Amino acid sequence: MRLLVVQSVDRNDFPDCGLMNLSSFFAELKRRNVYKVAVAYAVVSWLIIQIATQVFPFFEVPNWAVRLVVLLLILGFPAALIFSWAFEITPEGIKRESEVGSGTSISKKTGRKIVGLTVALAAVAAAMLMFQLLRPKAATTSISKVEPTVVNIPAKSIAVLPFENLSRDPDNAYFVDGIQDEILTRLSKISALKVISRTSTMRYASHPPNLREIAQQLGVANILEGSAQRAGGDVRVNVQLIEAASDSHLWAETYDREVKNIFSVESEVAQNVADALRAQLLPAETARIANVPTKNPEAYDLFLKAEYFGNQILSATTKDPAETARNAARFYEKAVGVDPIFALAYARLSYLKARTYWYNTDPGQQAIDAATKAAERALELQPELPEAHLSMGYVHYWGRRDYESALAEFDKARKTLPNSANVLTAIAFVHRRQGKMEQALDELQQSAALSPRDNLLAREVGSTLCYMRRYTEANSAYDRALAMVPDDFETQVARVQMLQTSGDFDAASKALATIPADIDPAGSVSFARCQLALVRHQSDAALAALEHAPAWVLNGWPSTREPVALLRAQALAQKGEAGRARAAFLEAQQALEPLLDEPRAQAEAQSYLALIYAGLGQKEAALESGRRATETLPYSRDDMNGGFYLTQLAMVEAQVGEKQSALNHIEQLLAIPAGHVVSRASLRLDPVWDPLRSDHRFRKLCEETLK
Repeated sequence: MRLLVVQSVDRNDFPDCGLMNLSSFFAELKRRNVYKVAVAYAVVSWLIIQIATQVFPFFEVPNWAVRLVVLLLILGFPAALIFSWAFEITPEGIKRESEVGSGTSISKKTGRKIVGLTVALAAVAAAMLMFQLLRPKAATTSISKVEPTVVNIPAKSIAVLPFENLSRDPDNAYFVDGIQDEILTRLSKISALKVISRTSTMRYASHPPNLREIAQQLGVANILEGSAQRAGGDVRVNVQLIEAASDSHLWAETYDREVKNIFSVESEVAQNVADALRAQLLPAETARIANVPTKNPEAYDLFLKAEYFGNQILSATTKDPAETARNAARFYEKAVGVDPIFALAYARLSYLKARTYWYNTDPGQQAIDAATKAAERALELQPELPEAHLSMGYVHYWGRRDYESALAEFDKARKTLPNSANVLTAIAFVHRRQGKMEQALDELQQSAALSPRDNLLAREVGSTLCYMRRYTEANSAYDRALAMVPDDFETQVARVQMLQTSGDFDAASKALATIPADIDPAGSVSFARCQLALVRHQSDAALAALEHAPAWVLNGWPSTREPVALLRAQALAQKGEAGRARAAFLEAQQALEPLLDEPRAQAEAQSYLALIYAGLGQKEAALESGRRATETLPYSRDDMNGGFYLTQLAMVEAQVGEKQSALNHIEQLLAIPAGHVVSRASLRLDPVWDPLRSDHRFRKLCEETLK
């Protein structure tokens, strides 16, 4: 370094270079402020690097820009030392050190200023470092960061991030989303790969700055980024496969095609990704990823619009899911109208119709009939189409509660969709209905590995643990769901109901207090507030909770709709206002009786009517109605809803004096995974069981340790 310095400056700067000993050389370094400049430069560089690493990601500046800043700062260090040796800052400006006399030099004064500036900048840099270390870590997108649950990340694993829409027309967003979805779908059919679901990847930006962190959150080794630009009948697609750990490109390609040939792009991308990751494709998989769902460009365009609306149904930003579902259905119907042999469009239409039927968006028999017809047509056109088997499985599950037939169809879909979190989740949901909670829990956890950023899956894991009466673990699962989406009010309500059933009323009350007063999806928050107040003997608070509730409120655990008049009647009865309570019971009865003519609502209506008849003092009618509910849908057929109806029958029996029958049913309930409706803690604390308190057998049931 000394030779470099000597060669880089004028010899006049070293009048006695040959005679200067080591001590005088270091003294000269000190006099010329070289040490101070070195320290100041290091502090300034440290501060600049911290600013770059904090600010650049916010503006989505690529990682190489940060590395360039660091490299320039390193190269500038020797230049700064040379400058401090050869020049001096004077009141007249910068001069060569040899031109400044010893009597006019202000190097000491300059040195003090450098020290002061260095201390100030060091304080700023230290403050920034402390902020960086102590602040809560956030993900690189708008979602909250959750520590990755996957420890061993397979090398042949991939996530396809949302594609960027480079088209001038923003209305082409559906087309760009469709290309990403199709590529992801084709990749998910390759059994040698682990492919993360769209539900998890859609939360990220198209080109996020910190791929390594995102890959860790998703549990993958590789990320596929892309963009698409559509202009008239032409489309350009850019894709790049990146190894996240090293931020290195494994493969990239640009495709310029006509829109009608877009399928070849999607197939080629899937094949090239498999080749780059050395994933061996089975012959059948090669055929599947090359399959063209329709040869009609207009039908495909309509299909992509339908898919776009279908994906929006569960979005938190969707204000009217029912209208969104109707829009999706219209585009599916138009697609099959243009191409009557478009099997995939029939399959997706079937799923949509079955879903709207199950979730009461379109509860009429016509909806499930349409779902059945569309699934049958899809299978007629393509008997091996996995999406058609998935849809037919949901027809059996949601439309008929025929769980064995549903499982048979889901199993066929799983064989050709090995990376589908949706298929695994469907199987888990059926097993849960059958009371096979351990199996369902394992399947849901496998599904969560394929969709680790899906808050709905985390919620369902929590609910499954609740059914099993593993309340502490359920609470942790709800924590994970809320860490992903803090304003997921369905999860918050589920947690409240779980805490209440587990007997932790204080925690349930605190959880309810975090939900804004104006948030009440389907009246579920009003229901939760009222129920908690009732079990705490706070009848006035229960009535207050119902003041702004809709006419029907959602009881989330069995997913049933209850007339608010029934809740009001129960609160008035608890308060001792018999006359007003009777009027409210009669109002609820009038609301429920028309549902007895609807096959899918009969058990639900009978179960609530049993509570009404008991409140009106009509013992025989109450018992008959409660028994009909449990016979229509027994817990042996459906653990979740059947367990709920059996619990309500036991409540009715307790209230009308049939104590031994009530105790028999309580014993049955404690022996099955019905922790969503009854626990030993709820038996001890819920006033609905007050008529049984003096019974020795009941006290023993409350205190026995679960095996």
